[in-house]
Amino acid sequence: MPEQEKKSKITASRKLMLKSLMVAKAKDELEQELADKEAEKDRYLAENAPLPQTRSMSLAELQELCQELHAKIDVVDVERYDIEAKVFHNTREIKDLNIKVLDLRGKFKRPTLRRVRVSADAILCSLLGSKHKVSMDLRANLKSVKKEDTEKEKTAEVSDWRKNVEAMSGMEGRKKMFNAAQ
Repeated sequence: MPEQEKKSKITASRKLMLKSLMVAKAKDELEQELADKEAEKDRYLAENAPLPQTRSMSLAELQELCQELHAKIDVVDVERYDIEAKVFHNTREIKDLNIKVLDLRGKFKRPTLRRVRVSADAILCSLLGSKHKVSMDLRANLKSVKKEDTEKEKTAEVSDWRKNVEAMSGMEGRKKMFNAAQ
């Protein structure tokens, strides 16, 4: 056990040392990158925007130089304004779309479903595809009942009762009706 503890302490100290070395290396690289950027900026400015030699210029030449610089500044300001307007428009559009996405996620209501009448043939056609022509006649399997028979039974009951009104009157008739109901 003590050997394992020593090994774990050693590995922990090595990890810590490695971590500190990595941080130091990253810091050095970051400083080097910043120095390179500054040097690149100075080189670009020296190339594209050299310092004007104003000591040997007359007043008219200086005024002309100022007018040229103001014209260039105006062009740059117009471009900068256009780019800022585009950026502002895009950020506003992004915010609006994010709001819409959040609204759709949080407050989505499922629509109420309506009952749709579809025949059995249409359901089978949609399930099996249009290649299979299967027709199911659901009424063929039903028990057939004749309307005439049911109407005759109803009228027979009514006619029988009317004929036996005298027989059903009194206590005996009520007793027969009670026994028939049971």
